[in-house]
Amino acid sequence: MPNLTLSQLTKSFGATRALREVSFDVAPGERIALLGHNGAGKSTLMKIVLGLIPYDSGRVEVLGASPGDRAARRQVAYLPENVAFHPALTGLEQIRTYLRLRGAPVREAMGLLERVGLAEAAKRRIGTYSKGMRQRVGLAQALIGRPRLLVLDEPTSGLDPVSRREFYATLDGLAAEGASILLSSHALTEVEARTDRIVILSKGVMVANAALAELRRKAALPIQMQVRASAAAADQVAARLGGARFNGATVTLSCAPDQKLARLGQVTALGDMIEDVEVIPPSLEDLYTHFSKQVQP
Repeated sequence: MPNLTLSQLTKSFGATRALREVSFDVAPGERIALLGHNGAGKSTLMKIVLGLIPYDSGRVEVLGASPGDRAARRQVAYLPENVAFHPALTGLEQIRTYLRLRGAPVREAMGLLERVGLAEAAKRRIGTYSKGMRQRVGLAQALIGRPRLLVLDEPTSGLDPVSRREFYATLDGLAAEGASILLSSHALTEVEARTDRIVILSKGVMVANAALAELRRKAALPIQMQVRASAAAADQVAARLGGARFNGATVTLSCAPDQKLARLGQVTALGDMIEDVEVIPPSLEDLYTHFSKQVQP
């Protein structure tokens, strides 16, 4: 049974249709990336899931309950893009406060901070923390009660590359334990490799809902190849393959997905003239642009 189900979800603000019949679900252990331009409907969708605003029509089930129900709230965690905590409290004091509010043992505080990499800074005042460190306090707070659904809005904002990698490793661990993750992000290169499925909204309409490989199959965008020829054979390789030469001995090619194997056969047939070949499929940014253009006004 999915931890989150949306069926024909529709929401308007006056004459503006923020969401138009959006349907998808999130299974236990699944990591879903929710993508869309500003105004696409991502924030509205997340607020509905959290029970913060009502919806006009359709169906929404959060862990078998209605959004905002007590049963749902106890099993759902939310992490906004910009978290705010009292600057005079230490990280440990802040998490202990949230544990008391949830009726959970305060002894769990240090373990939560360790999980997000803040054990060494636990007794420092939050006012001395960097933005990335404050974001990790927010994640520690979100993990209280072992939530079954995490709703994350631009969660890696302000994190350095190492912290981002550690953050996604934490999400991987939560997903392995059965938690569902709905993650909104503009950092497409991050979610490309760290999510199971991608949902794209455009003008309130869901224009894509599939794993990255399936999106590439549906879009059928050209595949790029970069062939590194031996220095003496670069001009000949470019001529034989009909590619463009750049950066010395590298030849670039483009082909349709169903021509990839044939093109690779042409490359390998050149034998010792070829030193290496790299196949570059369409990026998530390419796919996002492709699918976002499909919505009619």
